[in-house]
Amino acid sequence: MAPRIIIERLECYGRCGVTEEERRTPQLIAIDVEMEAAVDAAGLSDRLDETIDYARVAERLVALSGSLTCRLLETLAEQLVGMLFAEFPVDRVQLWIRKLHAPLAMVAGSVGVRFERTRTAQQAGPSPAPFLTQQLGRLPKGRVLDVAAGRGRHALHLLSHGMEVEAIDRDSLALTALKEAAEERQLSGLTTRVLDLEEKPDHPPSLGRECYDAIVVFFYLHRPLFPVLIDALKPNGILLYETFSIENYFRHQHPRRWEFCLAQNELLRLTAPLRVLHYDEGEHDGGHGSGPCYTARLVAQKAGPELLR
Repeated sequence: MAPRIIIERLECYGRCGVTEEERRTPQLIAIDVEMEAAVDAAGLSDRLDETIDYARVAERLVALSGSLTCRLLETLAEQLVGMLFAEFPVDRVQLWIRKLHAPLAMVAGSVGVRFERTRTAQQAGPSPAPFLTQQLGRLPKGRVLDVAAGRGRHALHLLSHGMEVEAIDRDSLALTALKEAAEERQLSGLTTRVLDLEEKPDHPPSLGRECYDAIVVFFYLHRPLFPVLIDALKPNGILLYETFSIENYFRHQHPRRWEFCLAQNELLRLTAPLRVLHYDEGEHDGGHGSGPCYTARLVAQKAGPELLR
């Protein structure tokens, strides 16, 4: 068995929260990390350079946590895990990150997320949501917009099928990682744009008019954005959308706020101008590797000349 290097309850401050107020003030967070690495020789040589320097690991975790501003702990955890694989010779990482003083009156303890990742899985990247692979044949092979793309698990899948993809996200580090992953896989056709869709909560920025053959949105919900998405679709363009339903909040308490979940049939109402090609609500595999979740899933088409006859 490979040696395990463990750091328990590393405390530092980070700017992480759904609301702007939460992100404005650093909050106390705790990080537990367990790393497996092929460092058997260190026990015989007694040399620090033949193992992982846990003091250096702690320094980097604290430095990176303090430099980032994220809405979700999941985003922060992804960045920390990515750094560990990039900078240290670890084969497997288990990480638990949590807010020690959660802004929730009913929670007496901490709230957080746990990640487990192998180097092989990290290099391969997370798989796309099954709904995207199932419905891929409905997407026209043209220009596709990936909204809230993050590190690009869906953008990379679309690029691998010969599509031209524009990925937008407010996280510049995630988009940089996406570009690097596309280059490593020799995938062409990617453009990225750093864009905060919620900078003005009730007035999202324009995404252009009739610019995209398809738009994909996964696990992101900002209700004022829907008219903008519809406006950005070309005639006959396809919107592919999946995100959490309110049932997931009640069953799994995720996302942390119910406002980020869709009510029953709400996705149909938000996309009423479009022609529905597929819609369902229920328990699905979201492709996150964390088990099934309750989502609403939609494929809808914008009217074109032939649909208006």
